[in-house]
Amino acid sequence: MNLKEEIILIGGGGHCKACIDVIEEEGRYLIKGIIDLPEKIGQTILGYPIIDSDENLEKIVSEYKNFLITVGFIKSPVIRIKLFNKISVLGGRFPVIISPKAHISRFAQIEDGTIVMHGVVVNADAHIGKNCIVNNQALIEHDVIVSENSHVSTGAKINGGCFIGKNCFVGSGAIINQGVRVNSEIIVGSGSIVRKDIKQSGIYAGNPLKKIK
Repeated sequence: MNLKEEIILIGGGGHCKACIDVIEEEGRYLIKGIIDLPEKIGQTILGYPIIDSDENLEKIVSEYKNFLITVGFIKSPVIRIKLFNKISVLGGRFPVIISPKAHISRFAQIEDGTIVMHGVVVNADAHIGKNCIVNNQALIEHDVIVSENSHVSTGAKINGGCFIGKNCFVGSGAIINQGVRVNSEIIVGSGSIVRKDIKQSGIYAGNPLKKIK
């Protein structure tokens, strides 16, 4: 008898594959299908069928309870936000997905729809908002706030007491120094080191860090 709850994945790209691996490892949910573009219905991703498109979300939410946004986010979170909000309004649920290969402090808080991937460390009194991606090997130190719809990418290090605003992307291997505040709508390029607060939205990269767009 299968006691796992069913879950539907929204978005069938490369990030979806990584999410499937985490969901299978965690073992709490049974993936019933993937939602993607209409022309992809009937295809499979890692053995899981694309069963419908986001044109039919109202019907899908009436049939299923649990969802995860598996659209990736590098340049913009707009699609992830739109899908998350629409499914929420329709009454869909977004569980927190945590890899068993991650370490999450019992004093940390993680909100709905966020996925924490393999090798991540989230330390005491950290708070991660809704609909976030904390990607493989990332470090979220004590007293850090990562606001909703943000993506902390592979191997990034967010040091103690930092604030990451809404809709931010922290690239692979980037380092945010202790106590730094990164306001909303900011992209930090891979390998960058952030030593001072970033107040203005835009794209930043390098060491020393510079605004490039």
